[in-house]
Amino acid sequence: MSKKKNEEPFDPKNMKPEDKLKFEIATELGLDEKVIKSGWRSLTAKESGRIGGLMTKRKREMKKEAMEETVS
Repeated sequence: MSKKKNEEPFDPKNMKPEDKLKFEIATELGLDEKVIKSGWRSLTAKESGRIGGLMTKRKREMKKEAMEETVS
């Protein structure tokens, strides 16, 4: 038997910081309307992978900037 994830409606006003970053990237890729209308599960594997890759890149950049500020 497979478990189903909770099908909670997407709420852009009630997001964790990581979810805000994910939605920001989805918006930049033009996927925001699709996410709002049908939720994150409506994205293809390619779209999800692109968002995940950009999130990783953005986090790495933010960490690098934070390290540079500490050194300065």
